[in-house]
Amino acid sequence: MLSLIKNRLISLLQLLLVLVYILFEELIWEGIAKPIYDAIHSLKILQKIEHKLQAANASVILFIFTVLLIIVEAAGIYAGMLLVSGQVFIGVVLYVSKIPIAAFTFWLFRVTEDKLMQFGWFKWLYDWLIRGIEWLKSRSVYKKTMQQLKAIKAVLKEMIQRFKLKYFSKESPFIKKIKDMYKTLKSSLKK
Repeated sequence: MLSLIKNRLISLLQLLLVLVYILFEELIWEGIAKPIYDAIHSLKILQKIEHKLQAANASVILFIFTVLLIIVEAAGIYAGMLLVSGQVFIGVVLYVSKIPIAAFTFWLFRVTEDKLMQFGWFKWLYDWLIRGIEWLKSRSVYKKTMQQLKAIKAVLKEMIQRFKLKYFSKESPFIKKIKDMYKTLKSSLKK
């Protein structure tokens, strides 16, 4: 009986970890942070900064990265506390406002990864984190959840496509009606 309870608690913990990871990976990173990261990465001024970072001292880079990471994580924890305490709007605003800083921090990590990995303890933590993510992705609950998520995405994509074709194609009655209303309004304003 005790073994059954233990197994169920472990399964529940795995499911919780998988759901949290999917939430962050699929919704927050892919939907919000990655486009910001890509925009940051493409800025010419940051390309100049990249070159300066390559020449910077590894300890200075570690300090900057650590400060940014602490700010991002503290904001995330505080946003979670606000959400749990019932201050949903402020919590969501705080969480969303930290995403650009998180994307910049990720950019900084990618640009200076070789310098950060010079610190043995940092490399050990990073490797441990990567092993944890790989372990999580190897769980059957993760794989099943991702399959279901892909199926839901496909259905939503199809629904959005049909909606666009119905209401926003060049030939749709909806667009024709909007254009006719615009022409009527425009001609009545000229009079």
